[in-house]
Order: sequence, then structure tokens, then C-alpha cells
Amino acid sequence: MEQQKIFVLIDGNNFYHRLKECDLKNLLSFNYQRLVNFILNNRNGHLISTRYYIGSIRAKEGDPKSQQLWQSQRILVGHLKKQSIKIGFGNMLKTDVYHEKGVDVLIAVDMLVAAYENLCDKIILISSDTDLLPAIDKAKALGKVVEYIGFSHKASHAMIDRCSSSFLLRKSDLESFLEPPKN
Repeated sequence: MEQQKIFVLIDGNNFYHRLKECDLKNLLSFNYQRLVNFILNNRNGHLISTRYYIGSIRAKEGDPKSQQLWQSQRILVGHLKKQSIKIGFGNMLKTDVYHEKGVDVLIAVDMLVAAYENLCDKIILISSDTDLLPAIDKAKALGKVVEYIGFSHKASHAMIDRCSSSFLLRKSDLESFLEPPKN
């Protein structure tokens, strides 16, 4: 049996908030490549690409919060690049709080390009964002397998119902991908 070509898409903001809800610490040291290897274990396939999507922070002079967020994002991006993970940047807009813009669209476009151009056989989507359901439906209609990776403490039943298959990560799974703090 021929191995499937697998494309992994990670909704960074969604993932980050699910980790925080699990009360996990030292999130900038999360080992995403080990997570992807864990997910790929026992699946008949080889990884063609892993992409992590996030809104791009702009540091503004005189705004300590934006500078702190920008610095943390620089650390995260460097960490992801060392793990051979590609980054898709949307925008980050600030009103009273910060909001991502364009990230869901980037994920949906990459999913559909991969499906239409036959770049993969299977898409593994680490996101509970139901805005992606139309893209999931189209990728499946084009013959692609779309697997939802969610979180046991906050699973999306719509994603479970509409994706080809699903797997829910537990806190104990996630803890194993945190690197110990450096002293």
C-alpha cells in the first residue's frame, strides 16, 4: 500500500489558547515537531509540510504590550523555523484588544490549493475553528482525507462530525511536548 502524502496545518492562536486552558507553562518551548511526529505515528504516510499560522505582531514605539508580544513572537518564529515548520502570517489588529485577521483565510486557501493541486492525500488540521468547515467540505469533495486534531477538554463536535476522522489530545499528551525551562 502506497504511503499517503500528509500536510499538517496548525492554527497557532487556537492552539496557544487551548494550551493555556490546560494551564501549561513555558509555551515558547513547545516542541511542535515532536507533536507532529506523535500525530503521524501509526498513520500510513509521510509528511510533506507542516505550517503554523499566526497574526503578525508589529511593535509600536511607546507601547510596551506590543513590544513584549513582538519579542515573544520573534522567539516563537525562531523556535518554529529550527523545527523546519513554515509560518503563514496573517495580520494582528489592535482595537481595545488584539485580533487576528486573515489567518483563517490563509489556512483555508492552503488547504484548497493542496487539494486542487493534488499536493497531498491527507490534511491534518490542528484547529477547532468552524470557520474552516467550507474548506474542509471542499477538500473532502476533491477526494482528500481531512483529519481534525482537537483537544479533549474543548472538542469541536462540528469538526468531529464533518472531518474524515478525528483525534483529541489530552493534557498528558501535550505536557510531553514541553521542553524543560532553561536555567
